[in-house]
Amino acid sequence: MAHRSTGVVHRRWHGLVLSVAILAVLAVLGALTARWVAQHQDRIFPISTPWGPDCSVWTGDEQVRLERDQAKRASTAAAVISQGDSAPIEQPNVDDIPDEVMDILVEGPEEDAGPSMSCRYTGEEVEFEEEEPSGLTPRATDLKAGIENDFADTSIGGYVPGGYDTGHGEDSAHYEGRALDVFYRPVNEDNRREGWLLAHWLIAHAPDYQIDVIIFDDKIWSTRYPSMGWRHYEADPDNEILRHLDHVHVDVLRGPEPGDDA
Repeated sequence: MAHRSTGVVHRRWHGLVLSVAILAVLAVLGALTARWVAQHQDRIFPISTPWGPDCSVWTGDEQVRLERDQAKRASTAAAVISQGDSAPIEQPNVDDIPDEVMDILVEGPEEDAGPSMSCRYTGEEVEFEEEEPSGLTPRATDLKAGIENDFADTSIGGYVPGGYDTGHGEDSAHYEGRALDVFYRPVNEDNRREGWLLAHWLIAHAPDYQIDVIIFDDKIWSTRYPSMGWRHYEADPDNEILRHLDHVHVDVLRGPEPGDDA
């Protein structure tokens, strides 16, 4: 009996040592990853790690983490500042937002337009919604109203009364009335920067409108990979529309259709 007890103790001890070793390796890998990200942050798209505040902004020198409310106010303020006197709402207070964050959100990266803000949102359980006569689901209708509330003179399409049954890619959210296209034409640097103002606003407000996917300017963000931030979007390199260069595509969560689990 004493021999068996000793064996149990040895196994437990070996298990403890192994667990400590694994944790140590993970800690080293985490530190190395953080160091690599810090050194190469100007070469990668904004990400939002699975820990800490929901949102982050790359200022070119560092990654600044923001709580969700800060990100919503910052992205809204950037849109208001950019719109000037035509802005349909007043600028929210951003005294707690670093100046360098507001500068990059308003002006965009110095040399080229592109993503600066990313937020983590994993989606949530929602009920399936049928299209209304407008061609949109109630969730998509709420999102459209939210965009029009904060952005003046928007050109929003991607839906038609009665809904689409052709003209979009296979399994497109447009066929279910869950998607909007906000157009920024022609394709040029100024319109790219305007498009990113909306894209950042959308990603910051994703939980409010139960947003699932955002695509713009060769980049995609989705709830499927919430911490990876903006990823490269593969499309025909010669097709501005498929690359979403002239419009911001956004769709809302679908929810299981009755009978999906049958």
